[in-house]
Amino acid sequence: MPYIRFGFEMNKTEAMSKAITLQEFIMDTQAEFPFVSGQLTRLLTDIGVAAKIVNHQVNRAGLAGILGESGSQNTHNESQQKLDVFADRTFMRILTAGKSVAGIGSEEQENYILCGDQGRSGKYVVMIDPLDGSSNIDVNVSIGTIFSIYRRVTPLGEPLSDQDFLQVGTEQVVAGYILYGSSTMLVYTTGSGVNGFTLDPAVGEFFLSHPDMTFPESGTVYSINDALLDAAPQAIKQFIAGCRETKGLGLKGRYIGSLVTDFHRNLIKGGIYLYPSTTRHPEGKLRLMYECNPLAFIALQAGGLAEDNTGEILTRQPSHLHERSPFYVGSVNMIQGLRSCWISKEKTS
Repeated sequence: MPYIRFGFEMNKTEAMSKAITLQEFIMDTQAEFPFVSGQLTRLLTDIGVAAKIVNHQVNRAGLAGILGESGSQNTHNESQQKLDVFADRTFMRILTAGKSVAGIGSEEQENYILCGDQGRSGKYVVMIDPLDGSSNIDVNVSIGTIFSIYRRVTPLGEPLSDQDFLQVGTEQVVAGYILYGSSTMLVYTTGSGVNGFTLDPAVGEFFLSHPDMTFPESGTVYSINDALLDAAPQAIKQFIAGCRETKGLGLKGRYIGSLVTDFHRNLIKGGIYLYPSTTRHPEGKLRLMYECNPLAFIALQAGGLAEDNTGEILTRQPSHLHERSPFYVGSVNMIQGLRSCWISKEKTS
């Protein structure tokens, strides 16, 4: 799509050469969406600010004494890393300080947080995984933040309720992630394409670097924790066996263990990410609201697909805040290939 800046229409190459900042891009594109107000613009800006603060600490974690476990556990009985706690507190502090957010659901918190006057004001609800891939922190592997934004369901002036936080993925207004890697990127969609911004540490600004990001229709990478395969559904075993047996297509396994990082690589180069249900975790391991739905929404807007064991994941009605799900996301042709394995399994069962 063309980019409108200061009243002038630019193509993709011109937009990149003009070094558009995240703030400028948000302001320039908000007119495309009739429901967008200054509150959403402020909210996206606040997320960018929090990302810069977390990025600064990630980059100096070894020097700042915030590597290693914090000694506490999150609501999933998982050991929290010190950076987990720092990232959660940072996003909470900045998002609650603005007037845009009525409530926040965090993967690190057992219950959702009401902002302001018991969530009576603020148009939006934020769901966030403050630091994805935290098990990789101490070994300096890329990690990230995943977020999504919903419009509140309850009327303004009334307290928020469970229904505001348990919306289906198709109701997302914004979904995005921040990747803290060799460079720091913020990637997001408002339901009309996906755009990526790279942080320039010299000036402390995110600049548009990857406009109109799209999944290649197919890819050469399949990403799965191989240790899960023996306990995975037969359809997953069949699909991975097919990936390994395919001759001449150059398919290869690549699994980093940070969901954001695996997803980002496949978005750029093409591929599929699989985290199946297992006999130990029949409901899956990833969190529907904090991980699966946001990345599924991004994938769909980038021309990819995302599913659980039964089909399209974005139409699934969540039943509780920390619901888990199997998750398969990536290039269209590869997800369709996986789907054919599920169909084949159903026919023979």
